[in-house]
This record gives sequence, C-alpha cells and structure tokens, in this order.
Amino acid sequence: MTCLEPAILYFEDDTLSREVMEVCLKRGLGYRNVTIFADSADFETRLAELPVKPDVIFLDIHIEPIDGFAMLKTIRQHAVYGRTRVIALTASVMNEELKLLRDAGFDGVIAKPLDFDTFPATLRRILNGEQVWHVK
Repeated sequence: MTCLEPAILYFEDDTLSREVMEVCLKRGLGYRNVTIFADSADFETRLAELPVKPDVIFLDIHIEPIDGFAMLKTIRQHAVYGRTRVIALTASVMNEELKLLRDAGFDGVIAKPLDFDTFPATLRRILNGEQVWHVK
C-alpha cells in the first residue's frame, strides 16, 4: 500500500454518489489514482485490467447487475485481490444489514450519502488497516 497515493476503486450505479466520491477523492484529497465504475457488469475483467492493484475497493451494495455481496464473494476468492480492503457503501444501515455485511466479510461500511467532513479521516483509518463501521 502506498499511503501517499493510494489506489482506490469504487463501484457505484448512482450518478450523484459517483460524483460526490470523485469530488471528495480527487479535488478534496488530491488523489489521482481513482477508478469509478458505473455498474458491476463484467467486473472481474475490469478489475484484472486495472494498471494498479487498488488499496481499497468501495462497493455499492445494491449495484446491478451483480450486487455488492456477490462481488465481495468473488473478490475474496481471487488470488490477487482476496486480501484487498473492501468497504461497503450503502444507504441501508439498519442493524440487520450491518450484521449481514460483517458476516459476509466486508472490512467495514460507510453510510451514504458520503460525509465530506468525516470521510478523509475515515479513509485514512481504512488505509491503515482498521475496520470502519461508520454509520453516523
């Protein structure tokens, strides 16, 4: 992991959520190595084609056509990406879903909409290897 310039990958089908993350990461934090995909179609191929292995992958849970839970399962079984930090981003943060996310093997969750004030510190904690269950 390169803490000075982490590689970040985000799968998100909501246009506004993609824009918010991009603004926060690129303009707010100055990160250049940010990849954002608008859907999860053929995600394994697109993941393999990335020029740099991501330090953290953010997954929208309710993305289509393959939801975040199914994507996580595939990522965890992958030889290269299996130990990559994977964080769920979701607007559904009830106790039942938190348990499902933990049991599925996510390294944390961040509630949507993204909070510009707390996200930079949360991202630093994630990049330092902490599990972050940030649900406001």
